[in-house]
Amino acid sequence: MAAYISLLSFAQKGIENIKESPARLDAAKRLYKSMGAELKQFYLTLGRYDAVVIAEAPDDETAAKVALALGSAGNVRTETLRAFTEDEYKKIIAALP
Repeated sequence: MAAYISLLSFAQKGIENIKESPARLDAAKRLYKSMGAELKQFYLTLGRYDAVVIAEAPDDETAAKVALALGSAGNVRTETLRAFTEDEYKKIIAALP
């Protein structure tokens, strides 16, 4: 499966109801699973972003669906990056002309 890193920022609704966020994280894990993906790691962070999620999904379409579903709840805004493993990176570099 492909790896993805999502940078999350709390929306106003999400920060107003911050005490509910652990339950929302559990719901997000179930959402990923229901779409054939997996939330591998979650980190609360300091700085520009409030949290980071590392996940795997079978393809970009699935990753987009998960991000849209999470964002549509109004608690977080996401910025999702496709991440390449070290082996994938080496294969990409080896294929350069």
